[in-house]
This record gives sequence, C-alpha cells and structure tokens, in this order.
Amino acid sequence: MITYQSINISYRLKNRRKLSQWIRQCAEETKMRIGELAIVLCDDVTLLEYNVKYLKHNTLTDIITFNYNEGSVLSGDIIISLDRIRENAYRYDVPMDLELKRVIIHGVLHLLGFRDKIKEEKDLMRRMEDEYLQKYDLLFRG
Repeated sequence: MITYQSINISYRLKNRRKLSQWIRQCAEETKMRIGELAIVLCDDVTLLEYNVKYLKHNTLTDIITFNYNEGSVLSGDIIISLDRIRENAYRYDVPMDLELKRVIIHGVLHLLGFRDKIKEEKDLMRRMEDEYLQKYDLLFRG
C-alpha cells in the first residue's frame, strides 16, 4: 500500500494513482513488491527536524528515506521537502511536477538499494531516474 501525506504544507499531490502504479512497476522490475510505502511532502523546517533527529544531519536536503524493507517487500518512508523541490525546479528550469517525480523515484531507488555517495553511484542513480521518468511518460502518455 502506498500512502501520500502532507505535513505543514497545503499541497495536494496530483495523479496519485498513476504515481502508485509507476512506483509498483519500478519495484516489480527489480523483483520487489510494495509493502507499506509512505510518501510524505513537507516544508524545509519539518524535513530538517527529521534529518537532525533521526540521521544527525543538520543540513537542508530535498529528500530523506527510511528503509523498512523485509526480503523482497519494499517498505519505507520517503520524506520530501516541497520547498527544495520548488527551488530546484526553478534552479534547473524544469517543471515542478517533473522535479517532484524525479525526487520520488530517487527515494524509491534508494529503497531498492541504489546509493549516491560517490560519483559512479550518482551517475548510475541519475541514469536510473531518467529511465524511470521515461517509463512514466510511456505508461501514461503513450
């Protein structure tokens, strides 16, 4: 089950069913199935509180993930700062909904075991994000 929540913001995520179908497809391609996955949209302050409290990082970021996977069942929390999404969309001159989908799939990829600490991992993560964004377009526009 995939749930969507908002904390300290008044944003309502569009196309939740499509997003859920897309996320399920991405998980299934890596032989995982969705257990309980929460996608939480919040503001910078809330994400920073989570980052400090649980990860001991006193920095702003666009996303943090908490992995509760068991075997081939993907479960976790993906916490996303909508403030960072807006800023990054503006900075990179991309539509906000595209940047949000990129960050959502970035979180899913982390839960699937992909990392982005070193350059090679970051490059692979970016390629995977691009691939899954294309699959979203094919799934719902093709």
